[in-house]
Amino acid sequence: MRRLLSQICLGMFMLVVIFNLTACESADNGKELSNAIPEQKEDQSEGEKIKIGFAMDTLEEERWIKDRDLFKESVEALGAEVMVMASNGDDSLQIWHAETMLSQNIDVLVIVPHNAESTAAIVKKAHSVGVKVMSYDRLVRNAELDMYVSYDNELVGMLQARAITNLVPKGKYVYIGGAETDHNAHLVKGGVFSVLQPLIDKGDITVVFDQWTKDWVPEHAKENMKLALKANNNKIDAVIAANDATAGAVIEALQEEGLAGKIPVAGQDADLAAAQRIVIGTQTMTVYKPIRTLAQTAAEIAVKLAKGEDVIETRKVNNGRIEVPSTLLSPIAVEGSNIDETIIADGFHSREDVYRYVEE
Repeated sequence: MRRLLSQICLGMFMLVVIFNLTACESADNGKELSNAIPEQKEDQSEGEKIKIGFAMDTLEEERWIKDRDLFKESVEALGAEVMVMASNGDDSLQIWHAETMLSQNIDVLVIVPHNAESTAAIVKKAHSVGVKVMSYDRLVRNAELDMYVSYDNELVGMLQARAITNLVPKGKYVYIGGAETDHNAHLVKGGVFSVLQPLIDKGDITVVFDQWTKDWVPEHAKENMKLALKANNNKIDAVIAANDATAGAVIEALQEEGLAGKIPVAGQDADLAAAQRIVIGTQTMTVYKPIRTLAQTAAEIAVKLAKGEDVIETRKVNNGRIEVPSTLLSPIAVEGSNIDETIIADGFHSREDVYRYVEE
């Protein structure tokens, strides 16, 4: 009898192993997703709650934790529910997460892509089972997206460059970009250089260092900044960084050379650490993108898509395949002079937290 039970347990164990190996193989293949998901999504039963899948790139940055919490809060306020999964920069895992959510009969998939190109496979698979896909904050490239909700990322870059060029109209500039795989990083950079280029052409500004930051990892940004300083004998006049995390890394590198607060640095996202740096004078500005507005707008659109209702678009954005119906919100430049009237007045950060390290 014991032998029979052992054989049964062993057989069940092997089935679990085979299933997991098959799932892993699917996750590692960005072009072909598993066919285990039903080909047709069942009709939503009357009275059944709408279920939204939220496939996030990462929860390792302050900003994205806020997005998760606010999006979940907004979806639930509309009477729907949300399933959240974060892959923390792993493309294969993000694909697997999307498959998992699709297998749970979600009504709409909302995705923050890590890799703008490889996540096109997720859109294709979702559509094959009748699920619409919305790109949140970052654009999925070369896919037939149903909707894109974000901020005007080119304007983000323009606001950064305008703030810094007003302070430093001439001199040596360093640009520390975001992840090359993130389409938003390209949009922000495009906005920055649309402002810088006329000054470059006049010979007023020279960009002496221009490099991407792999996977948005601050340590990589710091290494890039150290290289820029070394190559120019510390003679740098201004730095524009793709976000506040990379700006913070830039400032660490400057601090090691005794230059923090002496060289203007721009970032974006209005992270608490960035706000604190602005009020003590080591970071010049950030770009505030009211995340609550983004999350609420995305939640409202996701629920409308699930119900089959019409969604009013404000723009169309080309993602390399189609003109994607889009809603693009307006960002706000934040400096020491308006920090109280923007991120503090909105309750994004408390005044106590922002001014915590300011000596009275």
